[in-house]
Amino acid sequence: MDAHKLPSYIDPQHPGPWGMFLEQLDRVEPHLGGLSRWVETLRRPKRALIVDVPVRMDDGRIEHFEGYRVQHNLSRGPGKGGVRYHPAVNLPEVMALAGWMTIKNAAVNLPYGGAKGGIRIDPKQLTAPELERLTRRYTSEIGLIIGPDRDIPAPDVNTNEQVMAWMMDTYSINQGSTQTGVVTGKPVSLGGSLGRRDATGRGCYVVAREAMRRLQMEMAGARVAIQGFGNVGNAAARVFHAHGARIVAVQDIGGSIHCDAGIDPHALQAHLQAGGAIGEFPGVDRIDDSAFWGVDCEVMLPAALERQITEHNAGAIRARLIVEGANGPTTPQAEDLLLDQGALVLPDVLANAGGVTVSYFEWVQNASSFFWTEDDINQRLDRVLSEAFDGIWRTAQAKRIPLRTAAFVAACERVLQARALRGLYP
Repeated sequence: MDAHKLPSYIDPQHPGPWGMFLEQLDRVEPHLGGLSRWVETLRRPKRALIVDVPVRMDDGRIEHFEGYRVQHNLSRGPGKGGVRYHPAVNLPEVMALAGWMTIKNAAVNLPYGGAKGGIRIDPKQLTAPELERLTRRYTSEIGLIIGPDRDIPAPDVNTNEQVMAWMMDTYSINQGSTQTGVVTGKPVSLGGSLGRRDATGRGCYVVAREAMRRLQMEMAGARVAIQGFGNVGNAAARVFHAHGARIVAVQDIGGSIHCDAGIDPHALQAHLQAGGAIGEFPGVDRIDDSAFWGVDCEVMLPAALERQITEHNAGAIRARLIVEGANGPTTPQAEDLLLDQGALVLPDVLANAGGVTVSYFEWVQNASSFFWTEDDINQRLDRVLSEAFDGIWRTAQAKRIPLRTAAFVAACERVLQARALRGLYP
């Protein structure tokens, strides 16, 4: 990796997920023509804020946590991207996630730039009052750079509607007026949008459906393996199941299970909500986590964290279609192996764009104080993602390039055209 492409605060020997993002940019640069003179702006985030988040714990102790908010690019509009609570959160990860948000928003032509945030914490170790205090202090610390027209956070790993409600309330108190549009993914009673909770998983289904049509694959009876059964994997499983596909394998932190006859996602969800672990779900076979990648299936949907499919397990994958529900789940080297095996990879910047698309709908509804029905939301989501997929598919076919590169071409062209038109100040 060329050192000149890295800011001084990133270790060239250990760039983490940011290195993946840079490698993806390297692959798209030859296809950008005259716009390539601006591509270096995508290799350097516009703004990175690191904050201390002190929290008074229930026992009176004061604990300090690392918080981040990175605005990667704002050429096309305010920053947009989630907030995750996870012990592995660090600056290179948040930078990469913000960069992928820039690409994702542009790929589906939303009027946003890319941003991301997070706190280095295991939220399961905090009580609900501690989590609220953590969220409110973090919101106050990043309040310098967020706002309905500046940067709009949303839920991500280990955050939810309640966290967004706390963020909205804290920002509103600090501003002196209710600002519902400062975050998306809120409870419906506080200005959230119908359909937002399942939007990312539903979007995975929509782009998979469009790909399967072009590959002449039948949805009815198609075997689907899902890694991660959080908001994204859970919703995707239910939508695939509703359209006739069979969920044959699921992997989560609680283990890996397989059943060729099909796993009922509603029953599995109820089992987990009752406190059971995936590995304890009745009527299925418990398998090793490593064996999950080799199960017989037509569709595999990684919906957990980044760097799950690597060169070490890609060769075992038998799926014809990989749908990236998570951000950055496939390394570039693994993707090369999958393509050589004849698999089609639906990249994260397209496959999981359903969440930010409905977040955009929520933001628009907040600004207008006019709210749509859930059917309206789902129809609009389907249209946005189907049209985006069609354009990216045609680019991939015309240029004979992978879908990820085609998505980056479409997105980078939009971002860099905006960058070129706006120029440099002064």
